[in-house]
Amino acid sequence: MCTSLLYLDACNRAYLGRTLELSLELPYLVARFPKGARLTSKVQGYPELDWVARHAFLAVTMPDAPPASAAGFGPEDLKVIEGLNDAGLTFSMQSYPQAGGPQAGLDSARAALSAADLGAFLLGQCATVAEARAVLDGQQIVLERIPILGGLEVPFHFGLHDSTGASLVVEFHRGERSLYDNPVGVMTNAPRFSWHLTNLDNYTHLSNVDHSRARFMNYDAQQPGSGIAKAGVPGSDSSVDRFIRAAHYARFAEKQTDPDKAVQMVAHIMNNFDRPRGITIDPPDQGSGHLQVAGHATDGVPTEFTSWTSLTDIERRRLYLRDSKGMNYIYLDLAAQADIPHFSMVPMKDLVAPVAEVTF
Repeated sequence: MCTSLLYLDACNRAYLGRTLELSLELPYLVARFPKGARLTSKVQGYPELDWVARHAFLAVTMPDAPPASAAGFGPEDLKVIEGLNDAGLTFSMQSYPQAGGPQAGLDSARAALSAADLGAFLLGQCATVAEARAVLDGQQIVLERIPILGGLEVPFHFGLHDSTGASLVVEFHRGERSLYDNPVGVMTNAPRFSWHLTNLDNYTHLSNVDHSRARFMNYDAQQPGSGIAKAGVPGSDSSVDRFIRAAHYARFAEKQTDPDKAVQMVAHIMNNFDRPRGITIDPPDQGSGHLQVAGHATDGVPTEFTSWTSLTDIERRRLYLRDSKGMNYIYLDLAAQADIPHFSMVPMKDLVAPVAEVTF
């Protein structure tokens, strides 16, 4: 349902690419949270957790309850799906249905953070992956049930990256929390992140070198064209195959020296994870389950498609976005907005770039 990967350019600057796939359109809101914003996480049965944002951040968000309209939402109503703060820390929320389960060691007398608020908490509080890990080590986090998802316990796992190229995965599996250093900068969905790394051990043969000639006994075989190097790269849209494909592209894509060209490179890479409607369908008697969102029904047989793609230039604090209706990206420059003192939000559909007609 989601793919994210970290690309490092020739100067070792970090860029993040991410797609989000669902079988339904949702009213995503792009929000700016200012430095100094007062935020609260409320989990039933636990004291509230309050904090003041030390960092401004931009985020793609969704409300935690079925929305009648975007009017009236405040910072505490929105859950961060993808975001970037003014220190260069990024946060990604991705589907992980195996998250829910009994959580051992929770103390109802201590303030608790809802896992759904993890993005706003970390982006507001932390500058680096190392700092986020230290904060998480001492923080009680609860897999709260989400009304807009029909009461599911937060069915997600979470990825963080910073300007040094460090990456971290925060994963709950059947209620058990794990923090994984992410040495490849890639994240997809189930199975567990540690399983994906073990599976990557099966792909040491991958290369970007076209071996276009070989001799079999007395026969000289030769490819009719280029491209055979990708023959071993798995091609399905399963989470397992996308993880390997993302690791391959992140490793072998040409390293750019110019930041604008590096962003273009990440855009080209993420095109390989773009899924049009109808390419995969899930009939009720054969297919897999899909996330159900209150107030938003799926029409007909579910087909997962790429709802939106984001590119993050971490060094320059830029967040690029396009949705399923467009081909071009817009970008938001957090460095230019970081000192604006008020919270603001706008529907993503009102931001995305139209395709311009050109006459010459």
